[in-house]
Amino acid sequence: MIYYVEDDRNIRDLTVYALQQSGIEAEGLEDAAAFSKALKRRMPDAVLLDIMLPGTDGLELLHWIRSHRSTEAIPVMMITARDTELDVVDALDSGADDYLAKPFGMLELVSRCQALLRRAGRLPKSGKRRNVEAAGLVLSPSARTVHLEGSAVDLTPREFDLLAHLLAHAGETCSRDELLRDVWGWDFNGGSRTVDVHVQTLRSKLAEWSGSIHTLRGVGYRLDLPGDGRALETAS
Repeated sequence: MIYYVEDDRNIRDLTVYALQQSGIEAEGLEDAAAFSKALKRRMPDAVLLDIMLPGTDGLELLHWIRSHRSTEAIPVMMITARDTELDVVDALDSGADDYLAKPFGMLELVSRCQALLRRAGRLPKSGKRRNVEAAGLVLSPSARTVHLEGSAVDLTPREFDLLAHLLAHAGETCSRDELLRDVWGWDFNGGSRTVDVHVQTLRSKLAEWSGSIHTLRGVGYRLDLPGDGRALETAS
């Protein structure tokens, strides 16, 4: 189930119809109050949020979702007419998993929603998974936390998945298409600015580790481990 919070009824109804026609269960909601009521009936697998909502805007609603245990892991995509790079970074820093600017094509919307739902299916399962430690950084797959020199690093769910992938492939070149496929679940070629923006925000949060993520122009990214270049796995 996908909830789409959008105050424009025409856009809301058309989007919900397109999702339903593609086999995705979806429900349109006009504002934060309607979203809150819907949560009491059923928890969604993913949420689409317009930013410019009446009353509580989309970014405030996103913050609410990320600050409550029952909803914090739900994948969220922002859908909005505000599409400057600052707007995109703002939304991603606030915890959004993806960002789609209006006007958008329905085929792309459906593809991205399918990716959100795949991500929901990849949420951590019970059971122990091994932590990764390297040069003062500790990543815990089970707790989905990252600590650097003992201090917690506040990453969005997508930034966490991106860092985990780069760590798992340390020293290897990861193309944008590979990252889109393995981290986002998007199956198309040609690269995406989404990857670049997420790498940018990830670097900004990793302090001295930021220089370890190298841009390979026209190809993708490579993470080189600082220090002796080795990562250790320990029980979580």
